[in-house]
Amino acid sequence: MKTIVSVFLYVIICSIQIYAVSAEEINLNAKAAVIMDAESGKILYEKSKDQKMPNASTTKILTCLYILKHCDLDQMAEVSKNAAMQPKVRLGVREGEKYKVKDLLYGLMLESYNDCAVVLAEHAEGSVEKFEKRMNQMAENLGTLNTHFVTPNGLDGIDKKGRHETTAQDLAKIAAACAENQTFAQVAGTASYVLPATNLRKAEYTISSSNSLMNSESANYREYVKWVKGGFTTLAGRCIVAFAQQDGHNYGLVILGCDTPDHLFTACDDLFDWAFASFADRPLVDTKTVLTTVDLNKCRTEPAVELYAAAPVSGYGHSDDKVSYSFDLPESVSATVKEGQKLGTATVYLDGYEVGQVDLVTHREYVSDFRTDIKATLLLLCALILILCALGFVTLRCGGGMTLNQRRRQMKKRR
Repeated sequence: MKTIVSVFLYVIICSIQIYAVSAEEINLNAKAAVIMDAESGKILYEKSKDQKMPNASTTKILTCLYILKHCDLDQMAEVSKNAAMQPKVRLGVREGEKYKVKDLLYGLMLESYNDCAVVLAEHAEGSVEKFEKRMNQMAENLGTLNTHFVTPNGLDGIDKKGRHETTAQDLAKIAAACAENQTFAQVAGTASYVLPATNLRKAEYTISSSNSLMNSESANYREYVKWVKGGFTTLAGRCIVAFAQQDGHNYGLVILGCDTPDHLFTACDDLFDWAFASFADRPLVDTKTVLTTVDLNKCRTEPAVELYAAAPVSGYGHSDDKVSYSFDLPESVSATVKEGQKLGTATVYLDGYEVGQVDLVTHREYVSDFRTDIKATLLLLCALILILCALGFVTLRCGGGMTLNQRRRQMKKRR
């Protein structure tokens, strides 16, 4: 019968370490922020991550993801009167105009057009109100705890359940799900796009990313940023969601409630630079260090079997991250145990996040008492046989010689 044996070297596995980097050190003039490792979802830095606040057009990333999962991108969406009346920033769609869903998504993500969001919401669910329910269900399914969206474009709003708001941590969870969608990353990471003519618009129209982090001609351009979505309302302030890639690792960044564009871009630079400099791949487990032991039966000389990792394990993290393990092992084993024998597995955690699993093996043989006793008995028997043979030879030599002499004397007497 197997049992799960858990060993915690420094921290409890479920704990999450937040690194002590102050807002003053990174000049973060914002109400809330989160930067995370996109692969694990691990928070690398946070400021007021659970504080509810409006998030402006960063809402559009969830609108985009919902459309990608529930709509045919080649279908035509017709503009309603409500959609045509949306405030700036807008494409200027006209009632009765028809667009491909795909084209509207580019308008939504590159230029942050509010009217595109409403056209898409009404196309997907028939009304903005029905779309609101669906997008909130989707947000909840993605693990958000403090998110309530009222509008598909992020404009400030309120309904019976409350105002339009989220948290930096919730928005980071939504962004992580978006980043896993290849089509989303393609749309959001596009610098410019040509909108084709429509039934009411005769000429093509080129749109470009409104965010300077994606504009190669801007002083704020950063090559490592793969996609970004910004937003602003008077209530929400300057907000941004950005994904970056450096040295094979992906990072998600959320900043809410920043005061000025300059402070927003400075905060982006400082947080990404800090993450790039502070985190790296590091060895966690080698094959020469004993990780754990298992009680050994039928062996008087060895109380336990020492177990080692069958292969080295590395992980991505901060130099201060603590390593911990959980082991899947039998309660005990019986000798003989062979060298290199697998007896279980170890799950390796770095700062509470699972890194991987590795087999646990022995580095030498553990011989049973029975085998040892049999060997000793056989050696003893061999020794006794040799002794008996030697004694027999001596006896035969000595006793047999006297008898032969006596026989010779008897034969002489007879002659």
